[in-house]
Amino acid sequence: MATDHSSHTTPARATPGGPMTVVLDLAGQDPAAPPVLELRGPVDPHRVEAALDRLGRLGTRPACSWLPSLEPAEDGHHTLRLTPDGPAAGDAPFPAGLLADLLTVTESGPGPAPRIEPTPLQRELLADADAHPGTEGWCEQLAVTWSGPLDPDRLGAAWQSVAERESVLRAAFEEGPEPWIVCHEGAGPEVLRFPPGSVDWHALVEADRRRGLDPRRPGPLRVTFLGGGPDAAGSTRLLLSFHPALLDDWSVRLLLHEFYRAYLAGGELPGGTRRPDLGDYTRWLAAQDTAPAREFWRDAPPGPATYPPAGAGAGQVRARITPEESERLAAWAGGLGCPESSALHAVWALALYRAGGHEGAADISFSAAVSGRGILLDGVERLPAALRNPLPMTAGVNPHAPLADLPARLRDQALDVSGYEWVSQGRVRSWTRPGGPAAPAAAPRTGSLVVFENRPRPPGDLAPALAALGVRVSTPETLGARTGFPLTLVAHRDDEGGLVLTATCLGSGLAQAEDLLTRTAHALRELPRTATPATTVGGALALLAGPPDRAPRGRPGARRVAALTELRPAARPGTGTVCLLRAPGTPLSTLTRVAYAYRGPEAVVLLRPPPYADASAPAAEAVVGALAGLGGPLVLGALCGGGERAYALAGQLVAAGRRPPGVVLTGTATPAGTFAHILETVVRRTR
Repeated sequence: MATDHSSHTTPARATPGGPMTVVLDLAGQDPAAPPVLELRGPVDPHRVEAALDRLGRLGTRPACSWLPSLEPAEDGHHTLRLTPDGPAAGDAPFPAGLLADLLTVTESGPGPAPRIEPTPLQRELLADADAHPGTEGWCEQLAVTWSGPLDPDRLGAAWQSVAERESVLRAAFEEGPEPWIVCHEGAGPEVLRFPPGSVDWHALVEADRRRGLDPRRPGPLRVTFLGGGPDAAGSTRLLLSFHPALLDDWSVRLLLHEFYRAYLAGGELPGGTRRPDLGDYTRWLAAQDTAPAREFWRDAPPGPATYPPAGAGAGQVRARITPEESERLAAWAGGLGCPESSALHAVWALALYRAGGHEGAADISFSAAVSGRGILLDGVERLPAALRNPLPMTAGVNPHAPLADLPARLRDQALDVSGYEWVSQGRVRSWTRPGGPAAPAAAPRTGSLVVFENRPRPPGDLAPALAALGVRVSTPETLGARTGFPLTLVAHRDDEGGLVLTATCLGSGLAQAEDLLTRTAHALRELPRTATPATTVGGALALLAGPPDRAPRGRPGARRVAALTELRPAARPGTGTVCLLRAPGTPLSTLTRVAYAYRGPEAVVLLRPPPYADASAPAAEAVVGALAGLGGPLVLGALCGGGERAYALAGQLVAAGRRPPGVVLTGTATPAGTFAHILETVVRRTR
C-alpha cells in the first residue's frame, strides 16, 4: 500500500543531546571482534559508556570490558572503536545489534532493563503465535472516530507520554527458550499518519491487520490515523492495533482514556508510573495456591473441544440484533435469572450441536472469555495487561430437556469458573489430560472462543473536556478478534444499544462460520419472542434448523454486483433499495452503522468510491446498469463529500430510463439512527 505517511515517535524522556542513529558497516570486519560503529546525531560519551555497561550486565559475552574511543568526523558524525580490556572473549560473535539497540534507546546512567517473568497465559498466547508463523492478523483492532481538530504532533507526544507511565507500552518478549518480558526505556507506540483521502479506510484496516505485530519488538500497540489536522472540520479515523499476548481489549480502552487526558494536558500525562503494573500482577499470581484450582478442574474436567464445521477460507462476518431485539433478549435472559452472556453461550452450544449433526444427548464444549480482573488485587481493574482469559465450558445438550435449564446451567458454570479467572486454559489441560502436570501446557487452541465484551466506563469528565476543544470521539468499535482459535465469536453492544456479533475464522471455513453466525443471530432474535416455559431444547434446535430470515450484515464482501456490496438483503423481492455512496475518506463503519440501524424492508447496498476495479467507462456504466435494473424505489444516501457524485449518478440513472431516485445527503456528525430514519422516510415518499 503506497501512501505518503509518516511515523511519529518521541523519546520517553529526552536523552542527552537528542536521538542517535547507529550505522553498522561490517564489510571486511572480523565478526568476533568489536565492530567499528558510525554514530549519527549528538553523541554523549557517558551514554556510550552506559550502553557498554548494560551490555556487560546482560551477560552476552564472557567477562570482558571494552574501552570506547570516539573519533569525530568532518561531517559531524562520530566513529566508535572498541578495544577489549580484559580476558579474550572467545569465538562468540560480538553482539553488535544489541549494542546498537542500547545506544539508540538508553539514557546515561540506568541499569539493565527490568525483566518480568511472563504469566502462563502469556506463554500460551506467545506459543500460539509462534506455532503459526506467517499467519496474518496476530493482532486485535479497535477503531475510533475523532470529530474536530486534531494536532498530529500533540497526538504523538500524548501517546508517548502514556508510554512513560505504562510500562506495558514499552514491553517486548526476549528471544530465547525462556521468553522473559523486558520493558525498554524510550520505546513507545508506533504512530502512523495518512493524509486525508490518501487511502481507503477499509483497505488500511485490512493491510494493518495483515501486517500484524511482533511481540518481540518493543511496543505492543500501534496507532494509525487517517486525516486530521489543526483545522480539520470533518472526521479523523484512529485505528488501534495491539498484540493479545501483552494487551487485551479492556486494556486498550483504559489506555485510550489516558491518551485523552494526555492530549487535553498538551501532550503530557500528569502523574507517575502506573501501580500496580505487570510485575505486581505476576508476583500476585506466583503467590496463589493452585491446589483448590486443581481440585476444581479435577472434579469438573472440560470435555474435548467441539469443532466448528470444517471448510476453506478465512475472514470475518458480522450480524446485528436491533436495540429492540436486544432489549427483548436481555429481558428474556433476566426472566431466566441469567445474564445475556449465558443466553449467548446456550444458543452457541445449540448451533454447534446442530452443525455437528448430533443426535440425542451430547456434551458441547467451547471456550468462553473471562476478564481476568475478578481477582483480589487492588487496582487490577485499571491495569493494562493481557488478562482476558479463555476458559473451557461444557454444555450438556439434551433435546428432551427444558430449554430454560440450559442457560441456567451455563450461568452456574460461569459463576464457578469465575473463581479461577487467573488460571490459564493450558494449565487446566495440563491438570486434566493424561500425563498430568508434566504435559505441555501451550498446545494450539482448538474449537471456538466466545467473547462477550465488558468495557471499562470512561471517566465522566472526559467528554465535556474534549468538547471544550471542539472535539467529539466515538465509542471505540471492535473490529473483531483474531486469536489462536479456529473460530472466535465476539459480542458487544453498539452506541445505539444493538447487539453486534462478529465471527472471525482462521481455519474453520468462512461459509461455515457465516452459517453458524446467521443461525445464532436468528435464534437470539426469535427465542425471546416465541419461547415459553414448556419449550424444550429440541424446539429451539428446530428453530435453528429452519431457514434464517436474515443474513449476516456488516463487513462487505458477501455479495457484490460490480462495485456494489450488499450490506443487508431485502425482506422480499421488489421492495426497493437504499444505496449508500461512500466518498473517499468516509469511514466504512459509519455507513455500516447506518445499514444496521435501517428498519425498512428495503435492501441496503454500498457503492464504493471509484475506481472500482479500474477507472474505465465500462466500470462506471456497469454500476449505472446494476442500479437501473433494481426493482422498486431507489434512494441514494451519502455523507458530506459524496453529494456531487450522488447527484451525478442520479442524473445518469434518469438518462438510463429509471425513475428519478431520491437523494439524501447529511453531515458526518449525524447519528446513524437519524440518517437511517430519514432514508426510510424518503423511500416511502418515492413509492
